Amino acid sequence: MSGHWPRAVRGDAQGRSGRSSVVGSLGGDGVGSLGREPSKPREHTPLLRTSGLVKTYRTDGVTVEAVRGIDIDLDAGEFVAIMGPSGSGKSTLLHVLGGLEPATRGEIWLRGQRVDGLSTAGWAVLRRRQIGFVFQFFNLLSNMTVADNVELPALLAGASARQARKRREELLGELGLADKANAAPARLSGGEQQRVALARALANEPSLLLADEPTGNLDSSNTRDVLRLLRRTHDAGQAILMVTHDARVASLADRVINLFDGMVADDAKVVPIPRGVNAVRDVLELRG
Repeated sequence: MSGHWPRAVRGDAQGRSGRSSVVGSLGGDGVGSLGREPSKPREHTPLLRTSGLVKTYRTDGVTVEAVRGIDIDLDAGEFVAIMGPSGSGKSTLLHVLGGLEPATRGEIWLRGQRVDGLSTAGWAVLRRRQIGFVFQFFNLLSNMTVADNVELPALLAGASARQARKRREELLGELGLADKANAAPARLSGGEQQRVALARALANEPSLLLADEPTGNLDSSNTRDVLRLLRRTHDAGQAILMVTHDARVASLADRVINLFDGMVADDAKVVPIPRGVNAVRDVLELRG
């Protein structure tokens, strides 16, 4: 795990890491070296895209915009961390993207389909099939065993009992929790509960994993275990959008989006720092 942590954040020339320019071998007249006009780049469709996303709350006659016109893209297989001070809209944004709260205005597109107008039932179906959610406080079903908690999402997504059981065994085995399958969540430590919550979120093999402060209530040892699994999951091609306040956690991502007052203040790539170059391994280095 330690080999992955020394990474730095560097903004690209456009401030958006997912949108790079296409540079061709052009002559002075803008024509390719063989006298042909350069071909146009193929249109790119991100896994997740938002446009002008707004979430407004009204309490005691006071209107508060928790999310203010956010535009973000997330590609398939990309790992993006969202950071920002308390109250900047991080968790609200994640809840809106997962359909747990409705957007006030703006658009949400998932796999090329607009989804912000879905009904509550429509969002429930979408989460069953395409979105996994990891909460800071686990949200495991206390009246079900660990095995049942993990198998349930796969069953709801349409997997057979045999398929759900096989997936559960694979996930719990990878997490070192195979011997806890028949235990009640309350009998597990906080770190074990969070690993079960992560297994549950991955059980239906979602296109997108949303994680809201997945290490916020864990000690350093359990944090390393959870991050190790997130890294392996990402390396296997899982797209992850994770809210965190911890720079060490964010350093595992491909990009870091910083929010301030409900708006995107910065969107930067994370690049590895070669071992031995930077002795301060747990600090994100910002380069303009």
